[in-house]
Amino acid sequence: MLTAEFWVAVAFVAFLAIVWRVGGFSMMTSGLDNRAKRVRHELDEARRLREEAAAVLADYKRRRAEAEKEAEAIVANAREDAERLAAEGHARLNEFVARRTKAAEAKIAQAEAQAAAQVRAAAADAAVKVSETLLRERFQGAAAQDLVRASLGDVKSRLQA
Repeated sequence: MLTAEFWVAVAFVAFLAIVWRVGGFSMMTSGLDNRAKRVRHELDEARRLREEAAAVLADYKRRRAEAEKEAEAIVANAREDAERLAAEGHARLNEFVARRTKAAEAKIAQAEAQAAAQVRAAAADAAVKVSETLLRERFQGAAAQDLVRASLGDVKSRLQA
């Protein structure tokens, strides 16, 4: 009985008795309980943070969806505006072309009228000269000259009108 193992066992039992008497076991259990409470508190805090992160993520997803909808609306509005502006530009271009065409047609008509008037005037001058020449050849004398002058002036004024 006086072996080393026996004395180690006796010392261990004495140590346990001292620890029990001093309150070491209750301190160990309270330390373990405190650690368990701290771990439980940390787990609760982690759960709360996870729920908060999930709420933030849901809010972010909702805002992102709203932003995407708003972006789509902006793009649709921009597309509509571009189409409207293109249609207005097309209408203005067509109106401009129509005005230019009308102005060109008016200028052409005016040029045709001037050309016709010039042709009539040239024809009248030629007719007057031919008539004057024919009448001079056929009529002789002062009375014939007065008659030719009066008739030619009358013909000239009628042809130019």
